[in-house]
Amino acid sequence: MGSTSAHDNEGLGRRNLIKRSAALGLIAVPTMGFLSACATGGDGGDDKKTDAPKGETSEKNPLGVKNGVALEAFIFKGGLGDQYAKDAEADFKATYKAEVKHTGTQEVGPKLTPRFAGGNPPDVIDNSGAGHLDMNKLSSQGQLQDLAELLDAPSLDDPAKKVRDIIHPSTLEKGKHGDVFDVLYYAFTIYGTWYSQKLLDDKGWTYPKTLDEMVTLCGEIKKEGIAPWTYAGKYPYYVHFNLFAQIAKIGGMDAWMAIDNLQPNAWTGNDAVKEVVEHYEELAAKKYFLEGSQGLTHIQSQTAWNKRKAVFIPNGSWVENEAAPTTPKDFGMAVGALFDGSGDKHPHGTLRAEPSEPYIVASKGKNPRGGMELLRIMLSKEHAQNFATKVKSLTCVVDAPEGMTLSPGLASANKVFKEAGENLLSLQLQEWYPALTDEKLGGLTGQLLTGELKAAEWIKKAQAEADKVAKDDSVTKFQRTS
Repeated sequence: MGSTSAHDNEGLGRRNLIKRSAALGLIAVPTMGFLSACATGGDGGDDKKTDAPKGETSEKNPLGVKNGVALEAFIFKGGLGDQYAKDAEADFKATYKAEVKHTGTQEVGPKLTPRFAGGNPPDVIDNSGAGHLDMNKLSSQGQLQDLAELLDAPSLDDPAKKVRDIIHPSTLEKGKHGDVFDVLYYAFTIYGTWYSQKLLDDKGWTYPKTLDEMVTLCGEIKKEGIAPWTYAGKYPYYVHFNLFAQIAKIGGMDAWMAIDNLQPNAWTGNDAVKEVVEHYEELAAKKYFLEGSQGLTHIQSQTAWNKRKAVFIPNGSWVENEAAPTTPKDFGMAVGALFDGSGDKHPHGTLRAEPSEPYIVASKGKNPRGGMELLRIMLSKEHAQNFATKVKSLTCVVDAPEGMTLSPGLASANKVFKEAGENLLSLQLQEWYPALTDEKLGGLTGQLLTGELKAAEWIKKAQAEADKVAKDDSVTKFQRTS
C-alpha cells in the first residue's frame, strides 16, 4: 500500500489488515497475527514542543531549518523501497550540513508506538504498510505537525508557486483531519483491474467495458484453461480497491459518502452495493477465481498472475514495482478503469485514483522543521521524477512525469488517469476506519469469494459492522461533504 493503503509489503498505503486495540495505552494486542498500530501518549494539541530548533528564514530556507541539526527519517520499506527517500535525504544533508538517521522498515507501527508514547518520535515518517500508526488517534492527540507552513512555502522549482499550488487538489483534501492538514500523501495511486496486455493480445481478448462483459469474458478465459481472476486471499481487503470504487461509480459519490460517514442503511439502502456484491458472488459461484487464491499473500497472487495462471488482479499502481522480480520482460503490464453497471452515476472511464503513501511529521520530534523541509525537497520535480523512475509510480506533484519515458505499467496508469479527466473517485473509508474495512469487511469478502457467504448476507453483515463503529465512542469519527 501503497498506495490506500496498505499492503504489508507495498506502498498504500493503502490498506492494512490490523486490529487496533491497545493494552495499557502502549502495547498493542495482536489479533489475526497483526499488531495494532494504535499509538498513545500525550493528551492533546496544547502539549506541542516549543523548544524545537529554528534557524533564520530566507528565500532558500523558507521554513527556517536550523543548520547542523540532525534529522531522523523512518521510512516504510515495502513495494516502493526506500531509496527514493534516501536520495532526498542526501540533498537535505548537503544543504543543511546535518546528519540524517534513516531507518527503512516494514514494521512502522510496532517500532514507533512506544516512541510516540514516550515522547521521542522520529521527525518524519512514511506511515504505510500493515501495522501502520493510527493517524486519526495521533492527530487527535496533537502528535502530528500542522503542515500549513509547508503548503504555504515556495516550491523548490518555482518560488512564485507555493507548494500547495503544485500538488493535486485531492492531496490537500485527503491529508486533513478536520480543518488541519497534517498528512502529506506523497504518492498518487491508480487503482483498478490489472492485466497483461500481451496475454490479451495473444488470445484476442478485449478488456471489458461492463460488469456483464467481464462475466462473459471470464467464461471464455476459463475455457482456455486459465483462471480469470486471482487475489491476495490472505489480505482480501485488496479486493476492496475495486469493489468499493465500483459501488461509488455506479451509485454515485453522495451514496458512497454516506458509507464513508457511517450513516445508517448506507450499505443496505444502496442499490449499487447490491449490484456489485452480487457480481462478485457470481464470479465466485462460477469459480472464476484461481483455485487456492484464498491462501495466497499479495506477493504469491501477483506471482501467479505474472505466470499467466490468472488474467486479472485487483491492485494499485505500486504493483509494477513490487512484482518486478517475477514479471516477464514482454508482459505489457496494464490497468483498466472501472466497469459500467446499470444506471451509473459516473461515466465510462471513471477511475479510482487518489493520494497514497502517507507522510507525517511528528510535532514532538526533535526537528519538525527539518521534517517539513525534507518533504519540500521530495516535492521538487527532480525528486518526483526520481520516484517515478525508481518505483514506477506517480507522485502527488502535478505533471511531474511530463517528458519522461515511462515503464509499461506506469504509462498505462498515466494514460487511464488522463483519460478519466475529472472523473476520479477518492474514497475515505479504508483510510479512516481500516479496522472496519480491512479486518471486519475483509473477512466477509474472503467468505464471499470462496462461496461461503451470499451477497445478501455480506451486505447485511457489512452494515452491522459499520453500525458498530458508528456507535463506538472510542473511535474518532470524520465527516466528508465532497
